[in-house]
Formats: sequence, structure tokens, C-alpha cells
Amino acid sequence: MKTKHIFLYIFMVFSCFACEEFLEEEPRALISPETFLASASDARTYINGYYAILKNNSIYGQVGLDHFYDNGCDIIEPNRIANFVAGIGNYELNEASADRSVQKMSVSDTWKDFYRVILNTNTLIDRIADNENISQEERTDFIADARFVRALCYWHITNLWGDAPFYTEVLTLEEIGSLGRTDEAIILDAVLDDLTFAQANLKDAYTGDQAGRASKWAAALIEAKIHMQRRNWQAGLNKCLEIINQSPHELLPTYAEVFDPNNEYNAEIIWSLDFAKDIRGQFEEGVLRADGSLPGFAGNGNWRPSMFNPRIRDEPRNNGDRAALIAALAANGEAFDGTGLQVASKDFAEKFPMNDLRRPLNVNDRYEGIQLNFPYMPKFMNLKVATSPRFNHSDNRMVFRLADVYLMAAECENELNGPANAYQYIHPIRQRAYATQAEWELSGLSQQQFREAIYDERKWELAGEAWRRYDLIRWGILLDVVQDLEYRFWNPAGNIRPWHVKLPIPLQELINNPALLESDPTNNGYRSN
Repeated sequence: MKTKHIFLYIFMVFSCFACEEFLEEEPRALISPETFLASASDARTYINGYYAILKNNSIYGQVGLDHFYDNGCDIIEPNRIANFVAGIGNYELNEASADRSVQKMSVSDTWKDFYRVILNTNTLIDRIADNENISQEERTDFIADARFVRALCYWHITNLWGDAPFYTEVLTLEEIGSLGRTDEAIILDAVLDDLTFAQANLKDAYTGDQAGRASKWAAALIEAKIHMQRRNWQAGLNKCLEIINQSPHELLPTYAEVFDPNNEYNAEIIWSLDFAKDIRGQFEEGVLRADGSLPGFAGNGNWRPSMFNPRIRDEPRNNGDRAALIAALAANGEAFDGTGLQVASKDFAEKFPMNDLRRPLNVNDRYEGIQLNFPYMPKFMNLKVATSPRFNHSDNRMVFRLADVYLMAAECENELNGPANAYQYIHPIRQRAYATQAEWELSGLSQQQFREAIYDERKWELAGEAWRRYDLIRWGILLDVVQDLEYRFWNPAGNIRPWHVKLPIPLQELINNPALLESDPTNNGYRSN
């Protein structure tokens, strides 16, 4: 789904929502029910449209979710003081600063975009459910997709904010704008119901023009995550084993192959959002100029690799090597034209095992033998000038992969029965990460020792893949880990507080809808503290 239908989508849908505030216009007053979503073609275009919102900078397109799930933990930090990522990464966030947006990237933008997607999925389900112009098979497939995406959004919302507004009907904007917060457990029960429907009706895989759509196995992975959040270890293990044994996915022989930009739909990847270079309209309304260009940037493909790419002004470590670095880059058709705002943290770089074969993909401070100032994460980088220019990368955004599921299975088995039968799930991950059996094989661990081994293995294997804060929170060790960190420029250890396990609802949302404070006047602790 290389956003080929994006212009039609913008015309059909963003005409309803092209406003700074989410709740300004009534979509049903703008589009005639007789012509809206009247055909299978319309539905496919509409699905492309809400996937495009998922690709916004606020969610998966830049580092929107990275801010919430990785920054401020023990893996990633910026290579300089950067105010627009400091709020979360340095635990300086409050409900007022949550409204501040830079390049469509703020707590407020993420909140709004998740609810825009939810409104769109609810609308799709409602409009096509009884539409006999669309075949029953197609309707079921489209509704299953919408229910998966709705579940994904609500799952992220509960991870980030806990209790939140919840609805699955097509409500008026006035009705939506007066909703209070629903208990997180109730939302997750509904999420599981959506995921069950999605797994029963989505395909094993989507290819061709639909390659960026999520399959039934993406839905299964989220279900397993929720069971583990709830400490339903047997249900979590069962779902993990279903994915491992029944899905078409398999672990690749080497770690590097997983991140090969020339094989972006490889067998290990369960779901990857596809991006295309030079596709106009790939981002949220309000970002593009009237002439269709992006302010300050050459293109509008995937922005995320540029956040991990070095910027030339920071490099190299020795100024005398600068000419050699520039010459080497030019010879390779490459450039250090990124931002450097996502580099391996000081703690992560120092602790990553030197004999681990994954290290060069996660911690690398050399280019063609030239020493660099900062350790970068090459698995997310793309330095090619011709095919992947700054802020216009065609690289897919990997969301879920099978290695995660193996480690989840290991964790579930250990929590149920101890490590005896859990080694079989962690060993395949470690086996490709070390040169010898003596290095990768674990044995004789207690349940707690195996639990701690999982803490580390998930860090090394899934570094920068937007899982770390989620893991630390569900394990109950976020504060313990962060309070032991030393960053280059920030002081998360000194700033973090117990309430930072959730985000504040942005101030403007509270002003627009006071009902959001009825069940929790503290706004997740940010008002009373």
C-alpha cells in the first residue's frame, strides 16, 4: 500500500478533518451517505487513508511512538540537548507542554491522530456492514481490518494514558467531545474482542498493493501482549505458540538480514508499514505547503531513518579526519544528512556485550574506520543520497517481528513453570547472536535469573523497536532502571517520578472536554504533583 490512492483519500476524508482541532466539523454533514463508501474501491481507498494517518509523524512516521516507548529509557538518547524531545525523554513533560507540536509530533498530535483513526474505522464498519454493493467476503475483510486497526489504536491509548474516552459507534462530534474516560480494563476487553474477529477473518499475509496491511498474526501478537500485561501467562503462551507454529513467519539465519532494506517483507517480519519515496500527501494535513512541498525538507517519504542518521556537523571525532570522512561518504554515494536525535544511549553502548553479533547493528561509532563522536544504530539508518534522501526515505517501518514472539513465549513459560522448558524459546534468538554455543547457551538458571535474562535479551534483540518503556512498565521496574542511568546531556534519573508511567492528557483536550477530569482530577498524577 504505497499510498497510491492518497490524493483521493485526502479529498474524501481530510476534507472532513482538515482542522487544527479534532472536533470542529460534523463529517456526516459534509459527505452524502448515498455516495460515501458505496463500493469496494471506495473502501480500499478509505483503508489506505487511515493507514496513512498511522504513518504520520505523531505515530509511526517519525519518532512519535519512539518518544513514548523508547526515549527516556536505557537504549536511546539524542546526541545533543533538544527541547522538542526533552519533555518525555528527560521527564519534563506536563499537560501544557503536551500541547506543543513540532513537525506534527507531540503528545497532543498523537492523541488526536489515534482518535481520528478510531473515528474513521468506526465509520467504515458502520457504512459498509449492510452494503450489498460490496461482496460479503470483501465486507468481512474490510471490517476485520478496521477492527484490527481500531484495536491497535485503543491498545496504544491504554498503554500511554490508561483510562481514556472509548466508543465503537458512529457518534456525533458533540457526543464524542463530551465523553469521559472509560476504565482501561473495559477498553482492553473490547480490544480483545476486536482482535478475535480480526484473527478469524484476516489473511495469513497480504502481498502486492496490500503488502502494508496487517495480517491475522499481527492481531494475534497484540492479543498475546495483552494477556501478558494481565499476567495471564498460559493464554499468552498459547497465543505465542500459535504464531510460532502456525504462521508463515520464521526466524532469519542472521540478525542483519532482518533489517536488509532490499528485503523489507522478509519472513521474520509480521507487520511492516510501507513507505514510498516522493509520494505526496504521505503526512497529516497542515504539514504540506500549498504547492505540495514540505517546509524545510526535500521530500516526504519516511522521516524516521533521518532521525537515526548522523548529521555531518557532529562528526567525526577528530577534526583532522573530516576531509577523509566526506571523501568516503561521497565515494559511497552517502551523506550524513540526518538529525542524530536518536543514537545509542551512553548506558546502552557501554553495556551491550562486545561479543554479541548484534552489537554492530545497534552500536557503531565508526564509518570506514573513521572514529565518530556518537554511537549510532545502523539497523535503522539509510545514508544513500540517490535512493534515500533526507526526510524522504522509502524504508518501511517495522512494527512486529517473530523474534519478539519467541522471547514472549520464553517469558510466559518461565512465569508458568520456571526456566526448564523456556530455554527452547530464548536459545534460537541467542544462537544467531553469538559465535559459539558456549556463548549463547543458558543453563542452570533460577526462575528469577531467567527473568533477568529476558530483561536483557529483549533489550539487546529489540533495541529501538519501540518496546522498552512498555516492557519496563509492565515488569514494574521503570523507575529502578531509569534512576540508575547516566545520559550525556539529560538527567532522567533525577527527573523521573512514579506517575511518569502514563502521559498526561493534553491541556487543550481538558479545556475542550472537562468530562475527562471527572474520573481522575489529577490527570494521571500530573495535576497533583
